[in-house]
Amino acid sequence: MKSFHHVVIAAALIWMVGTGAAAADEYQDTIDMFKRSPMVASYFDSAYGFAVFPTVGKGGVIIGGAYGKGQVYQAGKVTGIATLMKMSVGFQLGGQAIAQVIFFENQQAYDTFTNGSFEFGAAASAVIATFSAQGELGTTGNTAGASLSPTGTSQLSGGYNQGMMVFIHGLGGFMYEVSIGGQRFDFRPTETTQSS
Repeated sequence: MKSFHHVVIAAALIWMVGTGAAAADEYQDTIDMFKRSPMVASYFDSAYGFAVFPTVGKGGVIIGGAYGKGQVYQAGKVTGIATLMKMSVGFQLGGQAIAQVIFFENQQAYDTFTNGSFEFGAAASAVIATFSAQGELGTTGNTAGASLSPTGTSQLSGGYNQGMMVFIHGLGGFMYEVSIGGQRFDFRPTETTQSS
């Protein structure tokens, strides 16, 4: 009974932080935002495909969760809708909204993600993208696939990790927990993809 209460509380927190629903122009706005960083823009040019989540709501007090809806792209076309969910237990406090983009290095990584259900392992992490005072997108944080420079700015050292590269950008709120480990994705292809 106690665990049921925790699930209900976590679900309510996710709902309060945000539903993650986005209009078509919000997807393009999010892509354009990430493209303003030369480091991120190069992935749009070279990746086999990508998934973009304009708003991922995260919330928690000990038990937390995250939820968002995204679109998956390959060869410049939307191939499906992805739903992101995450439940977590441990020290966490607050609520936050982030934008997230996942790049797929090759068809194998794309197929792994779009095979129906996919989950990042516990050690998965992202490069945290933030706006500078000049309004340009940069990266900060000490994450896998990145190394922390003396100025506190991440420099990509290894690029893709198991065929995927993740960038996130905080949209508001505060949360003492930024890991993407445990994020679970359900993929549903668009009707045009299913018929081809």
